[in-house]
Amino acid sequence: MKDELLLNKVSGRPREITDRYLTELEKHIDDLRFGRAERTLEVQDLAEKLHVQPTHLSNTLHQVLGHSPCYLYESRLLALAKDLLISTNKTVAQIAHQFYYDPSNFTKFFKNYTGVTPKEFRKQLLA
Repeated sequence: MKDELLLNKVSGRPREITDRYLTELEKHIDDLRFGRAERTLEVQDLAEKLHVQPTHLSNTLHQVLGHSPCYLYESRLLALAKDLLISTNKTVAQIAHQFYYDPSNFTKFFKNYTGVTPKEFRKQLLA
């Protein structure tokens, strides 16, 4: 993975912050996957867990990985959404609610990144 290659070139505090962010992000994604999350987290929530300022977190991740915390978070959400659409019979609305999205906003989010709606994505895979 590109992020791992970039991370291997960094040491010290930036590496620690990045490692911890990615670990917390994966925990949260697992919580969303298995219905354990009480809500979706914001960048400030993750920064608070890491005991850093949101701006410092953003600057560090951008320096180390070349991406913002939001980009990384949304990429993981999208990957989870695709996986749930492929591997479950949950409706788009059920998946949206699992992510604490309104179904309409979830569809817009998904289409913005993929160019197709979740329903179209699932239909293409089943064809």
